[in-house]
Amino acid sequence: MAKQEYITRNREWLLEKAKETGVKPLDKGIFYKVIKKGNQASPTPNRGSVVTAHYTGKTINGKTFDSSRGGVAPAFRLRELIPGWIIALQQMHIGDKWEIYIPAEQGYGKLNQPGIPGGSTLIFEIELIGIA
Repeated sequence: MAKQEYITRNREWLLEKAKETGVKPLDKGIFYKVIKKGNQASPTPNRGSVVTAHYTGKTINGKTFDSSRGGVAPAFRLRELIPGWIIALQQMHIGDKWEIYIPAEQGYGKLNQPGIPGGSTLIFEIELIGIA
């Protein structure tokens, strides 16, 4: 498949996903669906927070490119992550588990990453475990 065709297919997939029941918009073309609600009274992280989260990342063809499942949940400084994670996680509470749909522009853009062709819409299931 040609690069431009791949990019177009990813954008179209995201537009269709956005129409599904339970899928809600965030900023910059990011969408999410709540899988499990956590403690809504807990704080939300900010860009300077260190977050602990379990996650699984997939492309629109369902191929998993990364996952923390089966091990210890990693900790990340939020401001060092891709823009889509930064935007979404700042809306999440401890215990929330969301499926997040990130357009390429808020992920890795046109750059190829291991297991992720440039222009890919990213699908992440993220469970926020802690904030420091």
